[in-house]
Amino acid sequence: MSQLLSKQNQEALVAPLNLNNPVVVQVLGICSALAVTAQLEPAIVMGLSVTIITAFSNLIISLIRKSIPNRIRIIVQLVVVAALVTIVSQVLKAFAYDVSVQLSVYVGLIITNCILMGRLEAFAMMNKPWPSFLDGIGNGIGYAIILVVVAFFRELLGNGTLLGFQVVPQWCYDHGYVNNGMMTMPAMSLIIVGCVIWAHRAYNKDLV
Repeated sequence: MSQLLSKQNQEALVAPLNLNNPVVVQVLGICSALAVTAQLEPAIVMGLSVTIITAFSNLIISLIRKSIPNRIRIIVQLVVVAALVTIVSQVLKAFAYDVSVQLSVYVGLIITNCILMGRLEAFAMMNKPWPSFLDGIGNGIGYAIILVVVAFFRELLGNGTLLGFQVVPQWCYDHGYVNNGMMTMPAMSLIIVGCVIWAHRAYNKDLV
């Protein structure tokens, strides 16, 4: 048990949540923040999907890493990821069809997500299965946190709702409050991500 929760394994899980966050520190996965954060629900589902796929692809690649010929390692990684993406996509269509429609092609594009491919190449190919699994979970959750933060502000300020429920009271509208339509535009997600990166680096200026 002590080996499973060793300092190195804890670092693999926790570091991507803050000091080595894949979005705000490594500046990866920005495309998803532009595409799926207009509403909170698809952002949450996308974050969970990427977390699951990253964790299990890391695990699988780590298990077979010593038997993968170096010249075809990228192809093998893509095959593993594509299989997991297909499974996740079919599960979403079966149990969360409306969200699946909102995410459209972006679930399929997880195959080329730079966070995922980066962790396979930089970590899973060089580490044992358990640390690789934890690294995948950490990076997936770190990515999901940023998506949720961006989607929270975009849906709240753009539509006055959260998860589809009206949270801005009607009396605000009666007194002249107007939803900010610009928040629903993809460009605003990039601005919000930029603000999150600025806030993160200002808060951790002595550590990053």
